[in-house]
Amino acid sequence: MKVVLFCGGQGLRIRDEAHGVPKPMVTVGYRPILWHVMRTYAHYGHTDFILCLGYRGDVIKRYFLEYNEAVSNDFVLTGAGRQVSMLKTDIEDWRITFVDTGLNSNIGQRLKAVEKHLSGEHMFLANYTDGLTDLRLPDMIDRFKHSDAVGSFLAVRPSASFHVVQHEQSGRVQSIGHVGDSGLRIN
Repeated sequence: MKVVLFCGGQGLRIRDEAHGVPKPMVTVGYRPILWHVMRTYAHYGHTDFILCLGYRGDVIKRYFLEYNEAVSNDFVLTGAGRQVSMLKTDIEDWRITFVDTGLNSNIGQRLKAVEKHLSGEHMFLANYTDGLTDLRLPDMIDRFKHSDAVGSFLAVRPSASFHVVQHEQSGRVQSIGHVGDSGLRIN
């Protein structure tokens, strides 16, 4: 099953932390969030990725073109440093399709731009590349397969610490409450 990953946004909410790199390339540990998202899918056997690129797609392409598995995996070095034998690899079995889906495209436009790469797929997975979860993916896929829905997504309570304002049509404030108590969900 193919995995479509949306990597094209400008990361406006994380701009101060990103320092000019696209949001999926902000690191968690010494690897970008994008790698962690892909690794989660790969853990469940989904290794055929379609990256919907936009803002700073060149940074994402360069990361994978220059990817060196020895930097993040165990290996044996012999021959005075000329021969590297990997003890473990992490992306060797991945297939990654890189598609420029436009600088200012929305999610629907990005998905439409990669439609031809999904030809023949009965079902596919899709995800943003700026968040991680401990969701058991096989359980979610199984629930979806047994539903009559055409799509499914994960939504959670926001963990951010901000408040939501309810107001009347005139603008008069009715209430102010913590976002966690509002019943809102984010995907």
